[in-house]
Amino acid sequence: MTSPPRWTGILLAAGRGRRFDASGQQDKLLQKLADGLSVAQHSAQNLLAVMPHSVAMLRPDTPVLADQLQALGIDCLVCHDADAGMANSLKHALRATADSAGWLIALADMPAVHLSTMMQLFDALQAGAGIAVPVYQGRRGNPVGFAHQYLSQLLYLQGDVGARSLLHSDLVTQVTVDDPGIHEDIDTPDALMLHLAAMGKPGA
Repeated sequence: MTSPPRWTGILLAAGRGRRFDASGQQDKLLQKLADGLSVAQHSAQNLLAVMPHSVAMLRPDTPVLADQLQALGIDCLVCHDADAGMANSLKHALRATADSAGWLIALADMPAVHLSTMMQLFDALQAGAGIAVPVYQGRRGNPVGFAHQYLSQLLYLQGDVGARSLLHSDLVTQVTVDDPGIHEDIDTPDALMLHLAAMGKPGA
């Protein structure tokens, strides 16, 4: 008796983060948060808590980031043409996990996403949603989920738009969440400072 296909988490961590540091000397994903873990480690931990089988997509020149993520138990894959756009990293991960029942795709620079949000999205996929997106205060955010039926369409994506073109479909299941973290990415030093300030508040 064969076991059912497993679901896979994908952590996209291959961007250059030029808005954080145009020189490229500071990797935003390696910036430490209040508890000493990096931005990427937080994002990976959140994903792994809901999707134990997860992979992270990295550039070949990020050995420290790879070490941090591998230590958490996430499989790291290298995309050599990641600079050509997010779609390349995503397609690389999808091809490597093409036997999955579906995917929950998270961004490594979004450490504030609640575990409950990821679980709600995963629940929606398991209940039959083809595409699941979180919505907070009427606005969509990340992460997003796709069932296996969309694999061929995802593999046709080009450039740096990621999966946005598919998210305009009428078939999208919108999952309402109480989570401002789906809109909060660490794109700039100011965004990092705001996140650190929020972590320092009681109950944050």
